[in-house]
Amino acid sequence: MKKNTTILTLFLIIAMGFWQCASDSNSETEGENTSQEESNTDAEENSNSETNSDAKVFNPNIDGAEALAALPGMTEAVASELVANRPFLSMTALNDLLKNSLGDEQLAALYSQLFVPINLNTASEEEMKMVPGVGEKLAHEFEEYRPYSAPAQFRREMGKYIDDEEITRIEKYVFVPVNVNDATDDEIKSIPGVGDKMLHEFKEYRPFKSMEHFNREIGKYVDEKELARLGRYIALGE
Repeated sequence: MKKNTTILTLFLIIAMGFWQCASDSNSETEGENTSQEESNTDAEENSNSETNSDAKVFNPNIDGAEALAALPGMTEAVASELVANRPFLSMTALNDLLKNSLGDEQLAALYSQLFVPINLNTASEEEMKMVPGVGEKLAHEFEEYRPYSAPAQFRREMGKYIDDEEITRIEKYVFVPVNVNDATDDEIKSIPGVGDKMLHEFKEYRPFKSMEHFNREIGKYVDEKELARLGRYIALGE
């Protein structure tokens, strides 16, 4: 009887050992699966972040109501009101209109995709800090290196503080005025809304002696609102 009891005990010990090994193996497998799922999630989030950084930034002064209405927090009614009140000659002007319909969190999400480009040489600190991802420190650096004569200067100076990818992202929200009297075709066409036809007219009438001269000649082809919008992007050499 004692011998049988001993054999039974050994059998139970061996069985428990096998069960423990199987349990450890399952735990490791589950751990690996969980780790893999977390890794996949991280990769997906990073991929989405990269996609968002490459997304188009819409211009409220030139994009259509249908495209604007599809943006985060926007409705057809708000988009129609925006179109009726443009051009917006500053981000603060756009913000003053939209804050009547959208909350602070909605505006913050919207401005990553909808923005009035700001003039790096004249923008207020308030406007600079409206650029997604720009805080007090970077806004200070923007102002520190004024005036900018060309985007290349902005890239060179900001390259001391942020990487090329971040500079490229921020450039969607800012501009340096173009001296249309000696600018290249590509530089003139970098002005939002300027295509081949308007490029031809700019070159036809230059050199412009003053903004009054510019408005008189280009005003033959566009209305006063469009002149005001274009004027934000224009610089005239001495």
